[in-house]
Amino acid sequence: MSSSSVNPVNWITPYKIDVIQGNFVSKEQVAQLQAGMSRDQVKAALGTPLMSSLFHADRWDYVFTLKRQGVEPQIFKYTVFFKGDQLERFSGDAMPSEAEFISTLSNKRALGKVPVLEATEEQLKAAEKSGSSKAGAELSSAPASEPAGPSSTVYPPLESSKQ
Repeated sequence: MSSSSVNPVNWITPYKIDVIQGNFVSKEQVAQLQAGMSRDQVKAALGTPLMSSLFHADRWDYVFTLKRQGVEPQIFKYTVFFKGDQLERFSGDAMPSEAEFISTLSNKRALGKVPVLEATEEQLKAAEKSGSSKAGAELSSAPASEPAGPSSTVYPPLESSKQ
């Protein structure tokens, strides 16, 4: 066993943010494409293309990349070709369905058990008792010039009196 594998510094890896670029095009979206569609119809089905060029006005490229720490990068490319304003042909990678793509997004980190976000009756009663005893102490320390009726709320001053 080498000394570098024992060193705890080698266990720590810096955090790398997820990098998502482009438009994800699903198998369901590609299935909507038909030759003869207008540019607006293609844009409605696939979204705005990532790349369109003045020099290649009859070609739209849809590129999607997802780079995450500890996961192999995912890259999907799809290209549509127009003749004038009509869709002539389209080709690209075999696109996953939306459900297949979402299933690949699983996070490898094991999260702890999610705490219950609902208080029991006993916890609510205990909170009311501790809140009312604190409120009573605050009311007794409040200045006498302010009325301390049941409908009025006394707040501490925003600024310190010692300045």
